[in-house]
This record gives sequence, C-alpha cells and structure tokens, in this order.
Amino acid sequence: MTEWQKSGWRAKPRVQMPDYLDQAKLEAVEAQLSKYPPLVFAGEARKLKKELGAASRGEAFLLQGGDCAEAFDQFSANGIRDTFKVMLQMAMVLTFGAKVPVVKVGRMAGQFAKPRSAPTEVVDGVELPSYRGDIINDLAFTPEARIPDPAKMLQAYTQAAATLNLLRAFSTGGYADVHQVHQWTLGFTESEKAARYRDMANRISDTLDFMKAAGVDSDRSHTLQTVDFYTSHESLLLEYEEALTRQDSTSGKWLAGSGHMIWIGDRTRQPDGAHVEFARGVLNPVGLKCGPTTTAEDLKVLMSKLNPDNEAGKLTLIARFGAGKVSEHLPRLIKAVAEEGTNVTWVCDPMHGNTIKSSTGYKTRPFESVLREVREFFAVHNAEGTVPGGVHFEMTGQDVTECTGGVRAVSEENLSDRYHTACDPRLNASQSLELAFLVAEELTARREAQLAAKAG
Repeated sequence: MTEWQKSGWRAKPRVQMPDYLDQAKLEAVEAQLSKYPPLVFAGEARKLKKELGAASRGEAFLLQGGDCAEAFDQFSANGIRDTFKVMLQMAMVLTFGAKVPVVKVGRMAGQFAKPRSAPTEVVDGVELPSYRGDIINDLAFTPEARIPDPAKMLQAYTQAAATLNLLRAFSTGGYADVHQVHQWTLGFTESEKAARYRDMANRISDTLDFMKAAGVDSDRSHTLQTVDFYTSHESLLLEYEEALTRQDSTSGKWLAGSGHMIWIGDRTRQPDGAHVEFARGVLNPVGLKCGPTTTAEDLKVLMSKLNPDNEAGKLTLIARFGAGKVSEHLPRLIKAVAEEGTNVTWVCDPMHGNTIKSSTGYKTRPFESVLREVREFFAVHNAEGTVPGGVHFEMTGQDVTECTGGVRAVSEENLSDRYHTACDPRLNASQSLELAFLVAEELTARREAQLAAKAG
C-alpha cells in the first residue's frame, strides 16, 4: 500500500462532494483553515480508541447521538445543552442496564455536511442542486443559495469550536453530576405513560442512595461530577478535513483535527474512493456505515485499508439495514469479519434504514421500527456469539415532532407541529430516553443470560 499523504485523496474518485466554482477562494479558505488550531487533540482520540476497543469486547458500550445535520441558524447554547443533557440521561440508564461504562460520543461540532440520494431536487417544476449541509450551501430553494461557498467552512469551524468549548465546560464543570442527571430522568418516569420504566429508575435511585451511604457521593468523588464526552461526524467534505489534519508531535502520526471520531457513509465507502483514502491514514477511530448493499468482499478490503494494524477500537462498523432486514444482512458481514480475524466494534444505527414518507408528506421514522431494528441487532449478535457494542441515533434534546410514536405518541398529524430538522427526522428528548430504557432492558437480558450460561 502506498505511503499515505493527507492530500492523497485528491487523486482518487470523489463522490458526494461539491464542485466549487471559485478555485482561488477555495484555496484561500483552505490556507486559512490550515493555520487554525485543531479542534481536538491526539491524546483524546487515542483515549476514545481505547474505550471503543473495550466496547468491542463487551467491556463498555457506545452511545453515539446527535443531529442529522447541524444548522447555522439553529445554533444556540440551549440546543447544545439540551442534547448533552438527554445523552447523559440515556448513558446513565444504559450504564445501569449493561453494568459497564458507556462511551458518550456526540454527532456534534462537525456534522455539517450531508450526502444526498440525488444531485438535484425539483420543486414546482424547478430543478436546483440539492442542499448538502450548511458547510457547503444553503437550504433556501434559490439558485444563489444552492451555489457551494467555500467561506462556509470558516463558519463551520467557528461553530464547532464554540460547541466544543461549551461541551468541555458542561463535562467538567458540575453539570454532569450523576445525581442531577438522575433527577431529570425521574421527571420523565413520573408520566403515567412511562410507568413501565419507573421500576428501573427506582432501582437506579436505590443504587445512588447506597453509594452515598457508603461514602461515595459527588462531594467526595470527582468521578461522579464529570464525564468524558467525545465528538464525531461524517468525514464528507474532504477539503475541510485535510485543512484541519495535523501531525501528532509525540507519535508522528496524522490526526484528523476536526473531531475525535470520523466516519465514512454508506454512499462514500468505495474501496478505491477519496473518502476511504483519507480515512485510512489518520490515527482517529474511524466508523464505517454498512448498509444492505455492503458485500463481504468489499468489507474485507475496507477493513484491511481502514485498520491495517488490526487495532482494537480503530474500526467501528455501524450497521444500518432497516427493520426486518437485519437477519438477512448482518450475519454474512459478521462471518466476513470472523474470516479475516479483524478487531471491530459493532454498532447499530436504526435510523437510516427506517425513513418513510408520511401520509402528510413529511419524512419520518416510526419509533417502533427504530426499536425493532435495535432488537434484531441484539438478537443476531446473541445468535452469532458476537458483541453488540453500541447504538447510533439521530436525536435532539429539543421537543421536536419529527419521528412518530413513543410514550407521547407523536402521530403523523402532529409532525407539522415542531418539524425543525434541516435534513432527516430526529428522535426528540422523550423518545431518546424511552429508547435508552428499552435498550437497557436488552442489555440486562443479555447479561443475565450470560451469567446463567456460566452458572450452568
């Protein structure tokens, strides 16, 4: 394999990326970005890789969640806080269910670009280039808005830096105190519709009371007040990624400085393509979306390229098949991994295979379909004797109405009430927390089955 260079992707076939009209402006933006500090640091990426390695062995569990596409006009401190808050709640419930640490990774501070199923879209007979995320062009349906603008990369960097600054403050400044997080969760279970989750919430309360009585509380333990929180995004706009790539002074390896973890989407995973070429050379943990069209042969090639040293935690395979299709596709990919003996962390993305168009015209995702795919993912891993290492959700801490179902029973008629996404429908705070309780039940059942098998 040829020696990697951060600009090597430019010689490879590129898909899902814009063609900038003003090359001089593009080069000026890239030059400016290349002088900016990286948003994350090599030591943080290495630590995340180690934690993902633990998840691959069942010694930890990954919770990855956040926006489908971060928007410039919806950027606010409250929005960041609300998503961080619900992820903390979900993580506490999952920790209780799995009895292992939960690795918290946000789709935040970099999730600005989106792949699209078609290069153009038609509205009222007018055809324009597709919206590809705020880092590239604008959502407004005008010819001017849809022209790719390189300067938007600078705005994306500024927003990502501000987001990371606030996330780091929340993570270490006392906001993440375990007792406070649990009080928020108890508020959710007070609803009659959420009564089935009250028993688990009460058991968590009992555990915290016991710990306090034993002298382990927030006043004495820094661990109960702080969390490690990482960021991730799809590595789609490679001009932005290359400009923020830095050489680590301690190891000499290259760091994608745009986020702790980057991933390659289902539409950009061509083994000889630009996106795989870029991702293969960075020290960060790398995710790979695996959809129904992923072949065992392609997966084997991709694993050898993206994890050539077979490091635990380096490569996360994010399965996204759709409810009812997991048992058809996941076992053959698990077999391919076993044949190669590759270290991977298996994660379930139950969002992207379950998008439908509602009767009212809105794109949505039924809560029941999302839950069904998660359960199928666990069932296949239980049958194969492999480890379900985590879950990956598109979600927000805001009270949106974009996905149907859940204890608050969002209906297709409700979708127009608070449909704010710029791209794909997201779980709201209530649906996200409910899903965490249901996944925790799966984790508890799996752990109890393993204990019973050992005892037998």
